Amino acid sequence: MMTESFCEQDTFQIGVKLGKKALPGEIFCLEGELGVGKTVFAKGFAKGLGIDEPITSPTFTIICEYEEGRLPFYHFDAYRIADSEEMYELGYEGYFFGEGVCLIEWASQIEDLLPPDCKKIHIEKDLEKGFDYRRITIEQTGDGKCENTGY
Repeated sequence: MMTESFCEQDTFQIGVKLGKKALPGEIFCLEGELGVGKTVFAKGFAKGLGIDEPITSPTFTIICEYEEGRLPFYHFDAYRIADSEEMYELGYEGYFFGEGVCLIEWASQIEDLLPPDCKKIHIEKDLEKGFDYRRITIEQTGDGKCENTGY
């Protein structure tokens, strides 16, 4: 599925919509260039889970945990991950295969650790359509091919 965002609030609301539909054990892989709106999306996603506390990018901490919503929310930023061993040290399996929801910014950094049935979200700019325009593509992976998630 592809959707368009014309401002930061649109990106936030798309995140809210996905957060409201998120189920225990789901992993959302978020990709896009620096400054494209990944953290704005994550803030909306958390809001959709019923989380009201401030959401910040875990760039230096790698993971932020939020327990107050309808599901535990684990927000990862894998940008600074040099190799998979760092994720093992964090105990990533407890997050990925638990009852919460994971949203992983820069998930391609740890692609070898991701289960085959993740939801992939790609946010990209198109300056020809305006400075604030974003194209957001959402796909469900599994069995090596992508399918429409229905979100």
